[in-house]
Amino acid sequence: MLWLDLAFWVSLLSSTLRLSTPLTFAALGGFFSERSGVVNIALEGLMLIGAFAAAWGNLYFQSSVAGVLCGILAAMLVASLHAVACVKFKADQIVSGMAINIFAFGLAPMLSKALFGTRGSSPQILSEIHMQTWNIPLLEKIPFFGDVLSHHIPLVYLAIVFVFMTHLWSKKSALGLHHRAVGDHPEAADSLGIKVNRFRIVSVLCSGVLCGLAGAFLSIGHGSGFARNMTSGRGYIALTAMIFGKWKPIPTFFACLLFGFTDALQIRMQGTPLPGLGEIPPQFVQLLPYVVTMVVLAGFIGSSQAPKALGIPYIKE
Repeated sequence: MLWLDLAFWVSLLSSTLRLSTPLTFAALGGFFSERSGVVNIALEGLMLIGAFAAAWGNLYFQSSVAGVLCGILAAMLVASLHAVACVKFKADQIVSGMAINIFAFGLAPMLSKALFGTRGSSPQILSEIHMQTWNIPLLEKIPFFGDVLSHHIPLVYLAIVFVFMTHLWSKKSALGLHHRAVGDHPEAADSLGIKVNRFRIVSVLCSGVLCGLAGAFLSIGHGSGFARNMTSGRGYIALTAMIFGKWKPIPTFFACLLFGFTDALQIRMQGTPLPGLGEIPPQFVQLLPYVVTMVVLAGFIGSSQAPKALGIPYIKE
């Protein structure tokens, strides 16, 4: 039976780790922005821009490292538009985020036509310049878990490291305390000499950096080039994971693993007959990650305690 096959679970959990990586990067990006008080529903658009720029950089410079850097820079540049609009000009943060998403979905196909001569895709990235997997000798020797945790690209391990670094930074450092203060009590933070708006702008830029990493993973890590709408709603799922995790890095990471698991499961369920049900049409199976997202939103969004000043522009008196 498939569910009792050890190789099946190794493959499923390994895929879970890979598929949760872009969600983890993007959700951490949302954490940095929203914990400082700036709503950021532009994660989807920032990921898409990062994915396109990473694919272009990889092809142009013939280097996956250059591709990742291009993805980071492009996403950070677009995130700066959101930061300036929301923090400096006090624009509606939801409207600004949606504008970024619409802008990204229009810009990526236009640039692909101009740079690649295609409508919404890039040439395939060859294996010679594709991001390579890492084999960690000591990790490989651990029964079961070694097979799950090894043979991933560096971005998978970087995402896990970032989760715990962000947790320690937020809880143990002075800057982390300032970060939480500007999102909860900006007036009190300002009275202590913290530059609230400057801190918020930097936080949104950090969000762009992390979304750039998420996009780079999709196009040159997990995939072999850019494809139109390749984010497939992952930015919104990452936002849901962050809310489910109550704006805390480690719970958010586990929420990303949950969504990654449902995504990996739906891939393996396609074409697999279930006892008493037979083979489920693939269109219904593909809905699984999005159904889980809606259930989580319906069940937990009301009970999650958002930063107290989230979405409220700070005007210094």
